[in-house]
Amino acid sequence: MHSLHLAVALDGTGWHPASWREPDARPLDLLKARYWVDVIADAERGLIDFVTVEDAFIPQYDDPSTADGRVDRVRGRLDAVLIAARVAPLTRRIGLVPTVVVTHTEPFHVSKAIATLDYVSKGRAGVRVQVSTSPEAARHVGRRPATDLIGEAADYVEVLRRLWDSWEDDAEIRDAATGRFIDRAKVHYIDFEGATFSVRGPSITPRPPQGQPVVAALSHSEATHALVAGSVDVAFITPHKAARVASTVGAISSRATREDRSVSVFADLAVFLDRSERTAHDRRDRLDERAGAPFVTDAAVFVGTPLQLADLIEEWHAAGLAGFRLRPATIPHDLGQIVDGLVPELRHRGVFRPVPGATTLRDTLGFARPANRYSSV
Repeated sequence: MHSLHLAVALDGTGWHPASWREPDARPLDLLKARYWVDVIADAERGLIDFVTVEDAFIPQYDDPSTADGRVDRVRGRLDAVLIAARVAPLTRRIGLVPTVVVTHTEPFHVSKAIATLDYVSKGRAGVRVQVSTSPEAARHVGRRPATDLIGEAADYVEVLRRLWDSWEDDAEIRDAATGRFIDRAKVHYIDFEGATFSVRGPSITPRPPQGQPVVAALSHSEATHALVAGSVDVAFITPHKAARVASTVGAISSRATREDRSVSVFADLAVFLDRSERTAHDRRDRLDERAGAPFVTDAAVFVGTPLQLADLIEEWHAAGLAGFRLRPATIPHDLGQIVDGLVPELRHRGVFRPVPGATTLRDTLGFARPANRYSSV
């Protein structure tokens, strides 16, 4: 069995809507760069492979499909790509995977932003592509409803990859003596024509250090299984029982039609962790009471000790998962339990073994650096 990978999904002060009211939370710092530097540094200290950072075009509603007027929830956030760019120079090995809402952004702009992040981080960049079905988000950007958001997202990822390849690795010459900065024959138009947009290219940013930064997406259904199988490197799924793990991994793997790369499947888990199971349940109950409703999310919710979580991770990993993306219910408490409790336990069991000598996110995840599709050699 391959060593598993661990990621942490970051969203504000944690995934529970009342997390910002915890005594150790830092709600006053959410719009400060220092907060994100501190949180991601904690994850890096725990040898976490990468973090994802949430983003959206609507406030953090309990139900993303319905606007509400609540004032007892965190509202407002910084841009995820800019957070990652700010943190990158102050970290050394952890991967940085911001969320981008592909429904309401342009692939050309995002391609150069993620390529820039890859340069700033020296090869540790990724992007989590997300589709938005929210009518409110569409109104924010003045967009007409699209008929095929999944197909559009697949085109979007294809354009990202083509733009990253539009400069060959040795396109830059930078020879002052001859006055040649680039080899124009090694910078290519991509000439993409899709159902909802067309992009000529090339990118204005040379090929990123990883060749192509890692692309990830969350998949809940048959339609999105097809998207992740055909387009991304890392798929996040949300099974609630071990029996669903193997079938969902199989459903994605059976749809994979690409010869150049495979898909690594991670399970998402929201976690409440404490030294005792009773304490963890008591904390969740207290947070639920403050929030005025039980905590419900798309992913399975684990409440217990780091050792109990390690047991579950081993069981689900054996069913075919490449890794887990953990959603801490509160930050810093549950992130600290992951870093100081779960990770040492998994390392003690020999389940989680950080890749020695890895310098890029692709190295860490065991992905080869892709060949450039436009290179003639």
